Amino acid sequence: MWWKSAVLPIKNHKIDESKKMLIGEYQNQIDAKNRMIVPAKLRDDLGYKCVITKGLDDCLIIYPMQTWAKQEELLAELPMVDKDARAFRRFIYQNATDCEIDKQGRVLIPASLLEKAHIEKELITIGNLDRIEVWAKEVYETSESGAKLSEGAFENLSEKFMV
Repeated sequence: MWWKSAVLPIKNHKIDESKKMLIGEYQNQIDAKNRMIVPAKLRDDLGYKCVITKGLDDCLIIYPMQTWAKQEELLAELPMVDKDARAFRRFIYQNATDCEIDKQGRVLIPASLLEKAHIEKELITIGNLDRIEVWAKEVYETSESGAKLSEGAFENLSEKFMV
């Protein structure tokens, strides 16, 4: 497969074949107790412990523990004398929560995070390589970062980022 030996121009690193990839788009819902069923195809690669936090573009991010550990290393390197770095780090950590996936494959999402991502019931859940994005369906469908990305915009981004 091309991705096993592809070199990404962004950082010139080879993709680690031993890592599992979280991919695909799924429609699901939040239940009355603020639980989301993690799609089965994502659940195995996610593991049973994870971290959920507010992401960019009005979505939530679910990190597998291995990916979260790497994020923590990057956040720890931010200079504490830089006001913007402190604000960014604070934002990530104040919105982060440890979670476990139960035997039925559900994860409890705190009400505060659901509110920040404008999530009421209908969801779009997206595997994004090493993390999962959780979007309010209405937000995703109207977002330039989501489903509204035009073919022309995709081509421009492809030229900018792809091999």
